[in-house]
Amino acid sequence: MPSAKDIELRVIPSSIANPFVKKHHYSGKIVNNSSLHFGAFLNGRLHGVMSFGPSLDKRKIQGLVKGTPWNGFIELNRMAFDDVLPRNSESRCISVALRMIKKQAPQIKWVISFADGCSCGDGAIYRASGFVLTGIKENANIAVMPDGTKLHKMKLESSPLRPIRAIGGKSYFDITGGCRSWRKFLDAVGGHIQPGYQLRYIRFIDPSYEKRLTVPIIPFSAIDEVGAGMYKGEHVSMAERHLGK
Repeated sequence: MPSAKDIELRVIPSSIANPFVKKHHYSGKIVNNSSLHFGAFLNGRLHGVMSFGPSLDKRKIQGLVKGTPWNGFIELNRMAFDDVLPRNSESRCISVALRMIKKQAPQIKWVISFADGCSCGDGAIYRASGFVLTGIKENANIAVMPDGTKLHKMKLESSPLRPIRAIGGKSYFDITGGCRSWRKFLDAVGGHIQPGYQLRYIRFIDPSYEKRLTVPIIPFSAIDEVGAGMYKGEHVSMAERHLGK
């Protein structure tokens, strides 16, 4: 039987990464500003993709770690794996990818990623990969449209003139009259905030940067304390998962 150590990780172009992400990521969507893609290959076939790129709200994120240069961090914004790879494949691939980033892009000191505790999971893979938890926030940015499509406030407000298929091809500004008003937009289109939590994780490629963190490291136990536990799209606590082992 193959093990996670048998996986070969390669940098791949977006023309290969994006179709795989659309097929295997729970959202069915890519992040348009992803600029670095790793492919996880087993026996020569692609079975996983990790996409990295600049954060959409980069200036705000940069301040989480004091003294970080503008190009000193990157976001892991998509992870999509099929069911073929063996256990622990995701955490191993993250580890290998970060070693490659450290070698080829030494200016990058840390990586940020977000776990979608509204419809996917609370970040078990990140916890297993050495990330620290720096934020648990009740969701206010992901909304569900009347047709079931999910839209993210940040993405809409970063491209407010882009036509949105879920609302008949109108743009965010078409709906709000040219202003950034999330509540006005949701009221006008009949959307509602999806219940759940968003969790923010950081992994330090350069360990010295952990001392510069401007927000507290949150113990993982807090996830259950606030009721933010989720696994494979089901609201379930970490304690319940451990009991099920």
